Amino acid sequence: MKANQKKLFLGVALGLCAVSSSAMAEVSANFGVTSNYLWRGVTQSADGPSVSGGLDYSHESGFYAGTWLGSVDWGNGNGSEVDLYLGYSGESEGFGYDVGYIYYHYPETEYDDSDFGEVYFNGSFGDLGFGLAYTTNSDADDDAPFADGDLYYHVSYGFALPEDYSLTLTYGYYSFDVDESVYGDWDYGHFQVDVAKGDFTFTVSKADEDSGDDDTKFVVSWGTSF
Repeated sequence: MKANQKKLFLGVALGLCAVSSSAMAEVSANFGVTSNYLWRGVTQSADGPSVSGGLDYSHESGFYAGTWLGSVDWGNGNGSEVDLYLGYSGESEGFGYDVGYIYYHYPETEYDDSDFGEVYFNGSFGDLGFGLAYTTNSDADDDAPFADGDLYYHVSYGFALPEDYSLTLTYGYYSFDVDESVYGDWDYGHFQVDVAKGDFTFTVSKADEDSGDDDTKFVVSWGTSF
């Protein structure tokens, strides 16, 4: 991630089921391709295509874990992003919740000192979604962008359309805990519209000028799982 950022791949879960006498668990795989890998309103693939795939494990208790691999290009050569995550999700009286940890790893030498983690909470109530992510154990220098202490907030609203289409509106805001006398102001917001049907999603995304990537993005993505 770093100076340019990440992700909207949609993976649906079917899966291979493993059953024991005490509990049920599910393992699923996903694969996707997109015309532009966006993460929080900013391209991660130099406005070009990207492919991805992953594995997920979920337990009926609410615990889940997984890994995801995608191709990236921040303008310094082709690379890869490897995400490792685990968490717990559930629902109570119509309120959905998901709390967990994700680690973003970039193995190529051109992406040294780019790894970081996030603790996150996502909630939902009806068609409304919201969430918060806090950066931790980052390889970036203290007080630099994407170092420990950054916060990302988002809120979304989704609803069904005729002919099995769906529409989701999302607004996100990234607040960076930086030394502005050295790095300037990095905070920015972004707005996104997603229209989906089946395995396909059409996205329109626009980020503020301070993101460094404020062109309006038009993206087509496809994803499946098995």
